[in-house]
Amino acid sequence: METTKLFIITFFAAFVGVIPPGLVNMTVAKTCVERGKNSGLLVALGASVVVLVQALIAIQLARYIFDDRWMYNMLLRTGVVIFLLLGIYFFIKAKKREEKKKIILSKHGVVRSFFKGVMISFFNILPIPYFCMVGAALNLKGTVDYDLATIWSFIIAAALGTFATLYIYALSFLKIEIKEERFAKKSNYFMAMLMGILTVVTLFRVFIDA
Repeated sequence: METTKLFIITFFAAFVGVIPPGLVNMTVAKTCVERGKNSGLLVALGASVVVLVQALIAIQLARYIFDDRWMYNMLLRTGVVIFLLLGIYFFIKAKKREEKKKIILSKHGVVRSFFKGVMISFFNILPIPYFCMVGAALNLKGTVDYDLATIWSFIIAAALGTFATLYIYALSFLKIEIKEERFAKKSNYFMAMLMGILTVVTLFRVFIDA
């Protein structure tokens, strides 16, 4: 019963956590518009696979070192560097003029889209502290037994909840009447701006928590 409860709560926590526009979901949306729904869903799948690992790290942090301020601050500082580098990358990419080509999802395209999701999700470390807090909140009373069933339930729920939201993003953006060229042109600028905001917010948290 406790495992089922943990699964449901974690699933909805993951589902809600990905709703705000962020690095992963906007990448899925951008890929859907530029390369089609199947490519976007493969990006979503790749990102969700990484969430399995991130959720595993998070629940271990919640289990052992949630109160370790050094580890928490190190995660924040790592996030600052990653967001800054990604912001520069998207800004440079936005400046480049790319020819519009008709995309056919070949076997190479499947692998490329999947690993694109893996890489984007890998660089997005925010789910780790997020799921760490979820895991800690679920064990406020100290009643959760971190056995294999509990850990697997937690990480699978986190991945499925993430994929569910990304799937909705993929379908929603395909139904929105938007000019592809305009979206493709502005999306990289939006991503660069988003990375800048995340860099500032994370820096603020570093100084506040220092």
